[in-house]
Amino acid sequence: MIEHALIFAAGRGERMRPLTDATPKPLLEAGGKRLIEWHLESLSRAGVREVVINTSHLAGRFPAALGDGARWNLRIHYSYEGAEALETGGGMLRALPLLGQLPFIAVNGDIWTDFDFSTLPESPTGLAHLVLVDNPPQHPLGDFALRGGWVFDEPQLTFAGIGVYRPELLAGQQPCKFGIVPILRAAMREGRVSGAHHHGEWFDIGTPQRLAELDARLRRANQDP
Repeated sequence: MIEHALIFAAGRGERMRPLTDATPKPLLEAGGKRLIEWHLESLSRAGVREVVINTSHLAGRFPAALGDGARWNLRIHYSYEGAEALETGGGMLRALPLLGQLPFIAVNGDIWTDFDFSTLPESPTGLAHLVLVDNPPQHPLGDFALRGGWVFDEPQLTFAGIGVYRPELLAGQQPCKFGIVPILRAAMREGRVSGAHHHGEWFDIGTPQRLAELDARLRRANQDP
């Protein structure tokens, strides 16, 4: 059972403006809940007990909205990155002291999915284990390929923004602003990134229209007998 998780929540959400001018994207609501609350519920069900949320844009809104995590049987820690977000790699590196020495889950705060986090490997064979999904209309070419349980740097499926990472993946990295994908691509070339294909629901909330579509979908689902 993986007990630590990181939720990426530091971005400005430029494509979601004007909604994100006053509210961080992960705190926007769909189906009567904040996007990040869907993750907190799912992570708690999977046995996670410590969640780190990295913050930058409107950082003070997160503790005010989520508190210490007790309502989800979690303990939430906030990793503030300053006025400018450090991107996924820099944000993960900054959060490592709060995530411990064992593999941890990381998930983008601006997606919605029915993915079961308990299915993730507690101890990945390589440096990381990524979840891939079918390509959405806005990303038809995909990111990576999946063959024999291993991920390759070839376009085929879309990276879901969900994974398990060993802290060693960031060995030698210096504190600064950088993305995690180039680090993952290097590990793929060494055959050290495993993966799985999630065939369930997954939505990338990149525009106000997509948020409205997800909200309507979830509300309809809640009304069904």
